[in-house]
Amino acid sequence: MDIIIATNNAHKVEEFKRLLTPMGYEVYSLKDKAIQVEIEENGSTFAENAMIKAQTIYDMVHLPVIADDSGICVDALDGRPGIYSARYGGEGLDDHGRNLKLLEELQGVTNRTGRFVCSIAYIDAKGEKHSFEGICEGVIGFEEKGENGFGYDPLFLVGEKSFAQLSGAEKDALSHRGKANRLLCAYIAEQK
Repeated sequence: MDIIIATNNAHKVEEFKRLLTPMGYEVYSLKDKAIQVEIEENGSTFAENAMIKAQTIYDMVHLPVIADDSGICVDALDGRPGIYSARYGGEGLDDHGRNLKLLEELQGVTNRTGRFVCSIAYIDAKGEKHSFEGICEGVIGFEEKGENGFGYDPLFLVGEKSFAQLSGAEKDALSHRGKANRLLCAYIAEQK
């Protein structure tokens, strides 16, 4: 079955491919299908933003679509950056810049607990909408560690390691996206 991942983020596409390809799915990015569209994520939750993206792409192609919205929620910052994780600190910042911004905001803070949240929206071939959520609890480190991953992965600690210090398989087993994807995959498998 063909599934389109509604993102231009190559790292997210690779994570979805790692999880869905072994199940027999052909996974395509927006780039693979030459889809160029700016989608305004104006929802107030991860789930709303994921469904906005999925619906926009589904309306264009009428094929199964998966979209996710995810981010990091830090307890000491009242859940920020939250749905603004990708734009935290301003549009011009890269991943490293956003990590530095987060470290700056947490300077002197001892309670560094937080979580990654991933909401996946799936619109099937019939146009029916489904949502799945995964959460991974952890702690925000004091410095970036590791070379793997992307986004806030170098700061997010699960046990003694950051997500950026884990292999792809290790991260998939623990991560918010891995958890949400397993729920999605279980649902899709039930429908066959």
